[in-house]
Amino acid sequence: MKFANFVAIDLGASNGRVFNASWNGKTFNLRELHRFANSSVDVLGRLHWDVLRLWSEIKNGLSSYSREYQSIPAGIGVDAWGVDFALLDAEGSLLGNPHTYRDRRTEGIPASVFAQIPEQAIFQETGIQSCPINTVFQIFSMVQNRDPQLEAAATMLMIPDLFSFWLSGAKSIEYTIGSTSQMLRTKEPEWAHDLLTRLRIPSHFLPSVIKPGSALGPLRREIARETNLSAATSVLAVAAHDTASSVAAIPGMDSDSVFISSGTWSLMGMEISEPICTPQACQLGFSNERGVGGAVLLLCNITGLWLLQECMRQWRIEGNPYSWTGLLKIAEKSEPFRSLIVPDSPEFVAPKNMLLAIRNFCRRTKQLLPDSPGAFARCCIESLCLRYRQVLDSLVELTHQQLSIIRVAGGGALNRMLCQFTANATNRSVITGPTEASVLGNVLVQAIATGHIKNLNEGREAVALSVRQSIFEPRAVDSWEQAFELFQKLVAGSPLTHLVLLAGMLYGVPTSLRA
Repeated sequence: MKFANFVAIDLGASNGRVFNASWNGKTFNLRELHRFANSSVDVLGRLHWDVLRLWSEIKNGLSSYSREYQSIPAGIGVDAWGVDFALLDAEGSLLGNPHTYRDRRTEGIPASVFAQIPEQAIFQETGIQSCPINTVFQIFSMVQNRDPQLEAAATMLMIPDLFSFWLSGAKSIEYTIGSTSQMLRTKEPEWAHDLLTRLRIPSHFLPSVIKPGSALGPLRREIARETNLSAATSVLAVAAHDTASSVAAIPGMDSDSVFISSGTWSLMGMEISEPICTPQACQLGFSNERGVGGAVLLLCNITGLWLLQECMRQWRIEGNPYSWTGLLKIAEKSEPFRSLIVPDSPEFVAPKNMLLAIRNFCRRTKQLLPDSPGAFARCCIESLCLRYRQVLDSLVELTHQQLSIIRVAGGGALNRMLCQFTANATNRSVITGPTEASVLGNVLVQAIATGHIKNLNEGREAVALSVRQSIFEPRAVDSWEQAFELFQKLVAGSPLTHLVLLAGMLYGVPTSLRA
């Protein structure tokens, strides 16, 4: 059967969506069925996810499908953000609403962990950068506080796996989302039991780890009745980490390509066959997350369009709102390289006033201060693209590959200035699309699992036919090279740390802007 519908549930830290993807044998056509807000909930000073409300919204989205389509979906799959988890008792009931990574319970925890196991040893074992919000540190904080939920827990599930369990009844953790926990071994889909034992983290509640594309089972009958869907509908494990889904949907990915999942935050990296867990990779801030088809995603988390979004928020507060289109137009007319910042500098993580933070950085580094909205916008975009160049150089150094093409997916792919400047700064060709990468990656894995598509390469070819892509070639390379020399001096004088990747995860990535 060539024609099929696939339902993708795509959850972000600020909103979630339920999509239908119609497959006609050659291309996917996306239709948004339901969109809903998501945010953390403060209860007595502790931050939680309201997963019960999210579950209700997911069922609303499934009901929307049954109202609009007569055919049985070929599959349903869930992807979401990483690191957070839920604990269930022996009956499968929640022991409490999951904490969010924004909760302060992991403050100081990494230092306590490193006192027992060196950071480099943890990186060597898991391939993942240490960050306070990672699952391993969240659970270790529970160990230290003797949280009674740990003793009562029979199963731990990552956030997308929780919803897959409620849909299908299957308890498992999908490989790509599991890799964000910093609790899996580097080369196998297995828990790092020796590491966990040394940290007194129990293993009895850790379920089996399954690969993307695994069948979880049919839709539970009570959910089918409630949403008017068929109980024959298959629930499938997709690449449950939204980053892995995004990368899976980028056409043309090969050993010569770098991906940038671009939005509020940028994830920049490449697909490799074996993890790189050297001290150099750790020092440069790279993680080895798992991707589709056995790929390792060697990636670095970079502060992205957050900089400019926060400037725009401040202008709105001051009564001067700007649209993206209007702001980029005046940025194009502004003086190039008037001032630069280091995007990953800690002072840009969560300033009350981004405009003031940028001015203070420029003043401290003895640069001209941005004096107009266009100058601020140009400063943010040029600086971000120079940071891309720095990460690209690190990737070339680590992998000894030329890496001549940069492929940009997510909301940032719509920003033509950002894409052109990325080409200029890196002296590489930039190819954009898709913008709805996490959704397309979700349904692509479903299509492979159900036999509608043979493999990942064929799926990426289908995505290429389904979306519009643009190509940007480098311009004014010499002036960008000079700017990069100045940028490197600014970096050398800034208190950078690889833990700055905490910023992106602390403040959430709207699904409308991330890949």
